Amino acid sequence: MANAEEFRPLPERMRPLQLASFYGQTHLLEEGKPLRTAIESGNLHSMVFWGPPGTGKTTLAKIIAESCEAQFITLSAVLSGVKDIRGAIERAKQYRDVYQKDTVLFVDEVHRFNKSQQDAFLPFVEDGTVTFIGATTENPSFELNNALLSRARVYILKSLSFEEIEGILDRAVKDATLGLGESNLEFEKGVLSQLAKAADGDARRALNFLEIASDLCEGGIVTLEQVKDVLSGGSSRRFDKAGEAFYDQISALHKSIRGSSPDAALYWFNRMLDGGCDPLYLARRIVRVASEDIGNADPRALRLALDAWEVQERLGSPEGELAIGQAIVFLACAPKSNAVYMACNQASEDVKSSASAEVPLHLRNSPTKLMKELNYGKEYRYAHDEPDAYAAGESYFPDEIGERRYYYPVPRGLEIKIAEKLEQLREQDKKAKK
Repeated sequence: MANAEEFRPLPERMRPLQLASFYGQTHLLEEGKPLRTAIESGNLHSMVFWGPPGTGKTTLAKIIAESCEAQFITLSAVLSGVKDIRGAIERAKQYRDVYQKDTVLFVDEVHRFNKSQQDAFLPFVEDGTVTFIGATTENPSFELNNALLSRARVYILKSLSFEEIEGILDRAVKDATLGLGESNLEFEKGVLSQLAKAADGDARRALNFLEIASDLCEGGIVTLEQVKDVLSGGSSRRFDKAGEAFYDQISALHKSIRGSSPDAALYWFNRMLDGGCDPLYLARRIVRVASEDIGNADPRALRLALDAWEVQERLGSPEGELAIGQAIVFLACAPKSNAVYMACNQASEDVKSSASAEVPLHLRNSPTKLMKELNYGKEYRYAHDEPDAYAAGESYFPDEIGERRYYYPVPRGLEIKIAEKLEQLREQDKKAKK
């Protein structure tokens, strides 16, 4: 291994320089795909690479610049500001004036730039001073300005497969120039597979694991036991408590419960716990699910969800998480109804779309003599004095609104009985009005 390379981390040394040695993203880079065609033809356009860490966003940007013989300037949105952007633009102008060649301006973690920083690129993307390539792990539609997005094409990069990660590790082990080929290390059977599995689709993570394991090995043999020690520092699954993976996984948990799949719901519940999600957040979300997707089909669901939340607050882990898991299974298996949820939304829309209607006189409170003289509460029918404790034909809506119906019980669970009861009451109303 060359001395100049010894001080560079293995992931950096093994970074591919050509498409031929680039692993993954075949949906973008196989023959005939638009991005592949653009690179090979040298027709650059501004773009945004959106995908998980270690999927090749930076590498692909460098390959694009190299293949088009363009200057490559990189900025980190974490460390850079408007001053750095202006400096990069000035370098691009000088390069164009002197060499008559293009510049690729690569911005890593571009979602961390604020609106004004993102806007600073626009004139120079527009006039062709730079070809902009942004990299982000977050959904661009949420994090990037529409003006910038309209000038760049978004390409979605996917996590690398287990086989692709294994291939990257195998190449690093055999490469005698930049990799570990000259180290004469031996690797116990299954080591590379274990590292590839732990990397969870992240090539950079896989190579970091490999480098650490190689540095710590004794006797020139990297064993499975040593690899387990390297991987024992925590979860290897991807999870970002404030990012795309978080919202995708909580959505999957919610939809698994709604879809009556207790097994899938437990899987996503434990994926989130494994990733470091606060169990109290999950407990609160389960309470929401109980009302939104089960409602009066089985009112016990809400109480059980609240009980699980309380157990988590009082006992903590792991007892609390078991209680939340119990609630999740109950909710997934319970009859489903969103009737209350839909009724609340419809009532809310009516309130927002209409003027403030007066409370009918017969429904108003009348604690004073003046209020009684103004007919507050007059002709109110006290339900408990009526047959079956129901004032048939009575109206409780404002006169301007008229009768409305929001709640439609579903033919499942307790709401079957509720629907029957409401239908009986409506029949009594019809007779009373006749």
